[in-house]
Order: sequence, then C-alpha cells, then structure tokens
Amino acid sequence: MTVPGDDVTLTFGGTATTLLRLGPFTLLTDPNFLHRGQWAHLGYGLRSRRLTDPALVPAQLPALDAVLLSHMHGDHWDRVATRSLPKETPVVTTPEAAGCLAKRGFTQTSDLRPWQTHELSQGGDTLRITSVPGVHGPGPLARLLPQVMGSVLELVRDGTVTWRGYVTGDSLFRPVLGEVLQRCGPLDVLIPHLGGTKVAGITVTMDARQGADLVELLTPPVTVPVHYDDYGLFKSPLGDFVAEVAARRAPGEIRAVGRGQTVSLRA
Repeated sequence: MTVPGDDVTLTFGGTATTLLRLGPFTLLTDPNFLHRGQWAHLGYGLRSRRLTDPALVPAQLPALDAVLLSHMHGDHWDRVATRSLPKETPVVTTPEAAGCLAKRGFTQTSDLRPWQTHELSQGGDTLRITSVPGVHGPGPLARLLPQVMGSVLELVRDGTVTWRGYVTGDSLFRPVLGEVLQRCGPLDVLIPHLGGTKVAGITVTMDARQGADLVELLTPPVTVPVHYDDYGLFKSPLGDFVAEVAARRAPGEIRAVGRGQTVSLRA
C-alpha cells in the first residue's frame, strides 16, 4: 500500500525488518535479508529456517540515517547485513550488540542502556530515540539470550513532539512496560514484535495474548504488528493476535501490513 505525501510511514520487509520514514529521517530496523530456506543462527547451536523471502534487500535501500537494532540474533542482524551494509552506517542498539558489531568492523555504533536517549538532527528537526528495557526470556533463560531493547521514537520540532512511536523489540509482555507512557507520554503508534517464538518449548516473544495485553496497557490509536510468520520457531500467527484484540475490544486500530507494503503511522 502506497501512502503518498505522508511524512511518517513504515515499509515492511519481513520479520522485524522495516524501513521507517519519519519526517526527514530514514531508519532501517533489525536488518534480516536471508531468503526462504536459509538458516538464521541464534546461538548455543540453535537455528531456525526462514519460510519467506525478504521484501527489502540491501541493493534497494535508500540512504539511511541510522539502523535501529533491538538485539543481536541471526533473524535480526544476519550475515547478509554484515556483508552488505556500509561499515560507517550509524547503528543504535544495546551495549552487547554494539560490541559485536564493532568486532565486525562497524565504526558508528551508539550503545544505549535502559531509558538512555540518542538524537539525530536535520535542520530544525530532531529524532529522539529512547531505549526501553525488554525481556527476551523468562527467568534463567534471560541470561542465555542477548540483551534486547525496545525503542520509543519521537519526532521533535521547535521543542514539541509531533509524533511518537514505540517499537517493542523481541520482548515478552511485562506490566513494567507501562513506564513507556509515564516516561515518554502517549503513543501515536505501537509496533510490536509478535510470533510467540518458542525455544525448547518456552515462549520468548509475545504471542497473541501477550500482544493484546500490551495494546490494552498502552492504548495506542494504531498498532502495526511485525515479526510473526517468517521463521519456523514462530508459533503464534498474526490472525490469532487480530482475533484476540477484537475479542477484547481493545482500543485503537490494528493496521496489518504485508511484506513490501507501506502504511501510514498516523492515526
């Protein structure tokens, strides 16, 4: 879907890979360019086969102001990204992922700890990125999984926030995520990583129920779900989330976007 003239849009590449055009800024999130049938390596001998082809590939990308990386996993930053993205590309991510990227030759990483901010500026416009703590696995499993962060993105002009969105990263639902509203303010859009990913039978990303819990907690006017059907470890399809939100009569609109499509992030 093309959205001509809209200054805040998302183009979906598959998994958690999106191209965000936020006013004058262009961000790429969680670059995963593997093709159908290729394996993403997740550490500790774990891997998952991709079931779909990417709708965004490096050769077709516009000039980027930054890459926003929620965590270092093979379905969020893959070997193609390491090989294809310019090493001077700014990357905003966790301290752990920044260290990994530095070893791979990337020279402009910004490592954020929970609730720290990083700003990009163009003319009179600022894009403020605030790191939101995430929980990728319950209990002891959390120590075996990479550091993960969500991100609140705010367009600021003349000191006023004109748009605010939250990309969750691969986090489970926790009531503490309500701090997003307390610290940053009401959202214009929520972009949750779903899929109900299971590792050894344990859920490590939000499934339909947890995703609906987050919608009820944060009450966004628009929700654009991603990360739900591209890998075999994803066990909770998008339709389950849509049905759960509808059954609860949760607030706002679910704005589903197909791979390769572009949607407005305005209410």
